[in-house]
Amino acid sequence: MATTRSLAMTTEELSAYLDEVFPQVRGEFGVDALAPGTITMRLNVRDHHLRPGGTVSGPAMFSLADVAVYAMVLSMIGRVPLAVTTSSAVDFMRKPEAGRDLLAEGRLLKLGRLLAVGDVLIRSEGREEIVARASMTYAIPPQRE
Repeated sequence: MATTRSLAMTTEELSAYLDEVFPQVRGEFGVDALAPGTITMRLNVRDHHLRPGGTVSGPAMFSLADVAVYAMVLSMIGRVPLAVTTSSAVDFMRKPEAGRDLLAEGRLLKLGRLLAVGDVLIRSEGREEIVARASMTYAIPPQRE
């Protein structure tokens, strides 16, 4: 997304906000890079993210994609706690490696007044192969004036 909009939140502000509103997953996700309309988010893979067969579970990958788009949207619009996922599709393409963190590269395709659409590519850290691709749509609550 080519955007002329600037960030509404810095990486530090965004990380602090995520820790504040989602204390139950504090330390599981991290923002590696942030720019207008793009994000690189990390899932710090732990044992509870794994499934039998030595791979990261689908729900863990979904969570990474969902948090990446949520964080990317908030970085552009600010602290809007009721921005919520309204649609998602995830293609699980390859088995991610259990001993590596996952990295999600997100880009914002559309940022409107009421909807935001983003795409995410997920890789095992240090690998080029895409393990999952996700498309997410977020509803943004109307601003009261």
